Amino acid sequence: MIVSKFLKSTIWVLLVALVVCSAATTALAQDNADGGATVAAASDAAPRSPIPGIWYCAPAFAIVALLFARKFYSEVMASDEGDESMIKIASYVREGAMAYLNRQYKVVFWVFVVLAGILAFMAYGLHVQHKIVWFAFLTGGFFSGLCGYLGMRTATIAAHRTTAGARASLNRGLVVAFRAGAVMGLVVVGFALIDITAWFYILNNFVPSMTLNEITVVMLTFGMGASTQALFARVGGGIYTKAADVGADLVGKVEAGIPEDDPRNPAAIADNVGDNVGDVAGMGADLYESYAGSILATAALGVAAASALAPTDVKTATTNAMMLLSVPMVLAGIGIILSILGIYMVRTQEGASMGQLMSALGKGVNGSSVMIAVAAYGICYVLLKDIQGVTWYGVASSVVIGLFAGIIIGKATEYFTSYEYKPTQEIAGQAETGSATVIIAGVAEGMKSTWASLATIVIAIMLAFVSAGGGREFMLGLYGVGIAAVGMLATLGITLATDAYGPIADNAGGNAEMTHQDPSVRERTDALDSLGNTTAATGKGFAIGSAALTALALLAAYVEEVRVGQQREAMGYVQTAEPEAKTDDAAGMEYIYYMGHGKFAQKWKEGTGESAYLAYMMLNHKAQADLKKGDKFPAAELGETNDVNEFVYNVHVGDTECHLVNTQRASMQQYMTFYDVTLMNPKVLCGMFSGVLLAFLFCALTMKAVGRAAYEMMHECRRQFETIKAYLKSQGKDDAFANDPENWPREQITHEGRDIPDYANCVAISTAGAQKEMIVPSLLAIVVPIIVGLIFGVPGVMGMLAGGLTSGFAVAIFMANAGGAWDNAKKWIETGKHGGKGSEAHKAGVVGDTVGDPFKDTSGPSLNILIKLMSMVSVVFAGLIVKYAPQISSMLGL
Repeated sequence: MIVSKFLKSTIWVLLVALVVCSAATTALAQDNADGGATVAAASDAAPRSPIPGIWYCAPAFAIVALLFARKFYSEVMASDEGDESMIKIASYVREGAMAYLNRQYKVVFWVFVVLAGILAFMAYGLHVQHKIVWFAFLTGGFFSGLCGYLGMRTATIAAHRTTAGARASLNRGLVVAFRAGAVMGLVVVGFALIDITAWFYILNNFVPSMTLNEITVVMLTFGMGASTQALFARVGGGIYTKAADVGADLVGKVEAGIPEDDPRNPAAIADNVGDNVGDVAGMGADLYESYAGSILATAALGVAAASALAPTDVKTATTNAMMLLSVPMVLAGIGIILSILGIYMVRTQEGASMGQLMSALGKGVNGSSVMIAVAAYGICYVLLKDIQGVTWYGVASSVVIGLFAGIIIGKATEYFTSYEYKPTQEIAGQAETGSATVIIAGVAEGMKSTWASLATIVIAIMLAFVSAGGGREFMLGLYGVGIAAVGMLATLGITLATDAYGPIADNAGGNAEMTHQDPSVRERTDALDSLGNTTAATGKGFAIGSAALTALALLAAYVEEVRVGQQREAMGYVQTAEPEAKTDDAAGMEYIYYMGHGKFAQKWKEGTGESAYLAYMMLNHKAQADLKKGDKFPAAELGETNDVNEFVYNVHVGDTECHLVNTQRASMQQYMTFYDVTLMNPKVLCGMFSGVLLAFLFCALTMKAVGRAAYEMMHECRRQFETIKAYLKSQGKDDAFANDPENWPREQITHEGRDIPDYANCVAISTAGAQKEMIVPSLLAIVVPIIVGLIFGVPGVMGMLAGGLTSGFAVAIFMANAGGAWDNAKKWIETGKHGGKGSEAHKAGVVGDTVGDPFKDTSGPSLNILIKLMSMVSVVFAGLIVKYAPQISSMLGL
């Protein structure tokens, strides 16, 4: 019955999305027929190149992903649920998780309504945005939230089944948990690729007035919706889970001396709920936007690279653009099939060590990686072999470079966080002298661990840039960096499965503890849980690494949106100066107008839509002082360019010689020259510092949010422990008996009309804390880029994105690795090392783990979303910044 509902829900979602997309594009097509928006990469008269046949692999395999997600869901549902007590505990967790997610989505719903309204006003009121952006923003957020919901629902029905599987064998428990994680992975890649390919197919085939440049740039706005939803999911879920975890650890383990998953611990259920809302729903939404963002950014860069390679041949540029933008989509589609093959490779033997368990997962991940590396060369050969100036095997090598960069970052993360290796064992050793030395060792090891990931990203960027042909054509090199990010995420179906597996295994251990299973079952679930901590840390490293490459691609894509923003500004200016141009096809074509701030506008052909207008940038900045807004010169004076490759015109406005470049033709370097994007520009430096400020302030706010929520949770746990003692005393027991946790009830009882332990109240505390605390840091990530852009303009945004990317990436790696190492150092002690459970070293390890909880599960993983959301917000609001930032800067004397 539930399986049937899963399938029916999926079909209904796809049908509704298709109908709404069709309605939206039909309206857009009508709007364009009446003279609506279209921005040409070369000319709106450019022929539409047919979609290559191999492209259809992408939507087809996306559907296959959803079908296999259903299959694995069916297998999980068919697994043994265990005894009645296991089912009961699982129901508490599931109800708490769904209640939290429903409340979170209500808050996020209103945030999306407000933001969609702002975007609609920008489109229809200010005319600085495409008219479809507000809706594209909503679809990105919807599918991101849907993936988190489906993944979390699967996880909550899988945990107790994993426990039941572990009663039979270690392999059975591993397979159940991993199949459930695979549902998350395949749902994410399936819905993301369906969303992307459906929009592209509809816009390309039914809105012919939109060029490939405009289609890919507009589709980038999906990413803002996905990133916004992901940040709320990650921050809210992270605050929730760590508030419960800290309370369960410090009050339960350290003060009362009972396990965090013990039924006597009132925070136990909230802790298990948190694993799902933070590590499953949050991570699912996180990687959905990484996956979609990398594909969309690379597609946009592919179109820009095609225009740069054939600047005077519109037909060739269009054909090449179709091939280049198809590569990331086809690669993602093939990656789905290879991920499914990798999932079937995962199995292990009874009594497997941590290394053997890692090897079992490694077979699947590495097998998929090797196969996608081979497939990349075939895909690039088919699509790129006939493009002059493009070395197909060079682009394929960029894919492989990104793929192996992801593997290296994952392996480095494993080395620095797994207790199989020296760094984590040394942190555990420091526990013998107390919690202070554990914390010092963890901070130091986390900082030290950043070198591996940073060096890997540096090398990967340069190799991908050069390999794709960046030495010959700059935009082609940036395309190589973008395709490297796609390569890193091509096998996301299985890499996300390994990550979602972690919280499922953790919950399985909690279920075993709370239902008093045989010690052998807990040993097996502990083995699976330890593996899960390492895979979770590896997944976070992978997500952060992909964020770095994707953010760099988005930084380049931002310039493409600036190009479009200038076009719309030019149209608005001419229509203001010559109002008849709004309705008269031939009006307004006599002059080229100076808009101020080094920008010119022209109506270059008959028509009333954006395609009839051109914008120009003046490259000789000093000459701007001799011009004033409203100056104009006859359009006939704009003759042939003085340089066929640079497209620079020399014209005179009065006595002033102006060097103008058509913004449609302008290179990346010319944009950098016009906006003075150099380290000597104070606007760039202020933007860089703003990006660094945002990264650190964001971390501070999320860390303090966890602290405040955990404070409430600890007080509640202490109150309930006192209530338990009062209950025992009311039964005639003395103080010694009541104070001994071994005598506390291990099943819920009722005292003075209230349940003891009161799991529901702890769940409510975490839920309320997360809902309250997630809003400010999440909105900060949206508001700051807009403010920086309006004050410091395009140079400030470029600086902010660079500063946020570099500082955010390093801090995210540090926090994720330090937190993971502290967690596994505690678990290393719990295996019997340094005194084992209950020892002073163990208590110190618990404190270290508690400090690391918000590091690895709240602030650290949220930073990679912050990096990309900053980029996405900048892309979406580029038109607003292009038009109004120069005026604001002038008012401020900047």
